[in-house]
Amino acid sequence: MAKKVVKKKQPVSDRTVWTLRLVTSDVCERCKSQCARGIRYMTAMREPGAVGRGVPCILTRVKK
Repeated sequence: MAKKVVKKKQPVSDRTVWTLRLVTSDVCERCKSQCARGIRYMTAMREPGAVGRGVPCILTRVKK
């Protein structure tokens, strides 16, 4: 019988953490490779009276 190999989990402090910058609709408009999330946000911000706080941009992710 083969033995099972048990992988140890990394401690939370050693795991890779990615942070995404919040960008506004004008940054999404200028983006060369627009993502689906950004396009949805841009169309929502074109509505009259829309208030936006930005959307996390996957292209601006940084490893912390």
